[in-house]
Amino acid sequence: MNADRLFDNIREEVRRIIPADHTVSSIEFEGPLVVIYTKEFEKFSSNANIVKMLAQGLRKRVAIRPDPSMLADSNEVEEKIRKMVPEEAEISDIFFEFETGEATIEALSPGVVIGRQGSLLNDLKKETGWNVKVVRAPPIPSKTVSDVRGYLRLNRDDRSDMLKRVGRKIARPVIDTDQWVRMTALGGFRQVGRSATLLQTRGSRVLIDCGIDPSSDSVPYFSVPEIQPLKDLDAVVITHAHMDHCGILPVLFKYGYEGPVYCTAPTRDLMAMLQLDYIKLAFGEAKKAPYEASHVRQEILHTIPLRYNETTDIAPDVRLTFQNAGHILGSAIAHFHIGDGLHNVAFTGDTKYERSWLFNAANNRFPRLETLVIESTYGGHSDIQPSRMDAANELTKILAQAAENNGKTLIPVFAVGRSQEVMLVIEEMMRTNRMPTVPVYLDGMIWEATAIHTAYPEYLNSQLRTQIFQQNENPFLSPVFRRVETAAMREEICHSPDPCIVLATSGMMSGGPVMEYFKEWCDDANNWLIFVGYQSEGSVGRTIQKGRTDITLHERGNPITLDVKINRETVDGFSGHSDRKQMMNYIASLDPKPDKIIIGHGEDRKCTDLASSIYKRFNIETKAPLNLETIRLK
Repeated sequence: MNADRLFDNIREEVRRIIPADHTVSSIEFEGPLVVIYTKEFEKFSSNANIVKMLAQGLRKRVAIRPDPSMLADSNEVEEKIRKMVPEEAEISDIFFEFETGEATIEALSPGVVIGRQGSLLNDLKKETGWNVKVVRAPPIPSKTVSDVRGYLRLNRDDRSDMLKRVGRKIARPVIDTDQWVRMTALGGFRQVGRSATLLQTRGSRVLIDCGIDPSSDSVPYFSVPEIQPLKDLDAVVITHAHMDHCGILPVLFKYGYEGPVYCTAPTRDLMAMLQLDYIKLAFGEAKKAPYEASHVRQEILHTIPLRYNETTDIAPDVRLTFQNAGHILGSAIAHFHIGDGLHNVAFTGDTKYERSWLFNAANNRFPRLETLVIESTYGGHSDIQPSRMDAANELTKILAQAAENNGKTLIPVFAVGRSQEVMLVIEEMMRTNRMPTVPVYLDGMIWEATAIHTAYPEYLNSQLRTQIFQQNENPFLSPVFRRVETAAMREEICHSPDPCIVLATSGMMSGGPVMEYFKEWCDDANNWLIFVGYQSEGSVGRTIQKGRTDITLHERGNPITLDVKINRETVDGFSGHSDRKQMMNYIASLDPKPDKIIIGHGEDRKCTDLASSIYKRFNIETKAPLNLETIRLK
């Protein structure tokens, strides 16, 4: 059956299921969705069973949307909304989802927008034709979120065309004969960095993650025949926004990829922010970035965001569901249901099987699971980390000692995840007088990443979600935090005699503003350098962490040698990765138990150590492949 005939069959089934008195304007196929447009949107909205019946009958995701002819021009709608809504609502943003016909109003006082018994909100819907919604404005505005929304708004026609192309590709006939499933390790196996895996079936190809090695700028093995040509890939799935998982993704668009990227909404925004910052840092270090901003914009245009627990078709024989991974904002375990029950495989990406200051623990329940692909960053037998509370106490003790000695403290952090956790600990310790209060400077993309966290509170744990919306209780808005916005301010901090704490990127000291502070402070034994995140083998951070007393760096191509006297400490327990004990507990708690576990994202000995231990304890088949190995799953 060809795609056209399949579309016709689906349209016939839709019209059979929908009540005769409900008028349908058109039925379209946009990405993984069957979209039903109607001029009677309110009538459809009041019948909650229609979408459920359609989804069950079609076995596809279904969306009901207002007919585009009913929607007023978005610029006119925005002007009308601002006139109709009282100023005391304090509207911070209005953004339009052209795909869904939703206009969302962000306001500091959402109740004012809703009006008494919803009267104003109903008037807004009637006046504009849009499905108007209102949400509480994030306490910290995000330029990245605003820019992404604006770009999608300006390019809605191109995005609509892209979604229709994807819809046709997903609907192509399934190859039923000689079915099989295999995966090829393209990067990030027996190493940390450049994560990429190709998942293949008889008729589909899906790339999971597309990272760069932060310690060497090396990229996955994209020259292998399995992944060429790029335009034939069905989809790219990104588990989370760290550069070792998404940093080289724009290159795919540079060299011909035109398909969809699936990730959560915060992952889309965070990875765009970090990729653009990567271009900026490369320019500042007189290097040529492997892609340009235009390729990042193409990536945004092609990204289809999914929520946790939302199942969608991404290829004729592959369905994807994201689950919480507990690692960073929006991080996801990608579960693939292949064929009509042929095989189920989950890629954990990076996971934390412990409730943290930011997130709930990683999901460990799946409908079906035959193969698990899991990370092993801390998979060695001795990789046991202290608890979050012990880590907080250790960090507090070091920071207090540095302040008492009138010293400065430098903490290299990843902009996403570790920064926010360290901020929460420092804010609480200073607020409760458990350590001296000194200025805490945030340099790099930390502030913007924090703003994106507040834009997606539904991805945070319930306690923090409540805090960030409570007046005077948002820990991220504590007066102890000061944003470093200019090079002049950075230079002033570097040369100030006063004690302070600086959180700066990059987390592995592979460039970025952290190196400016390090070069100024490294020769003073009164200062402290505290590592709170993983330092990969070969990175500058790992070299310094090991205790080198001198180090040679390159500044715009010229070597400089630094005398390193700064105190160095490593505070474990802040990592967003599960330690050895947590990983073994995760395997023990999995429901159902997989038949096979494949180990990646770890140094060579840690991958093999974890694989051996899982096999001995659980009697589950394990493999720790090398890059370029292919494993048949079914």
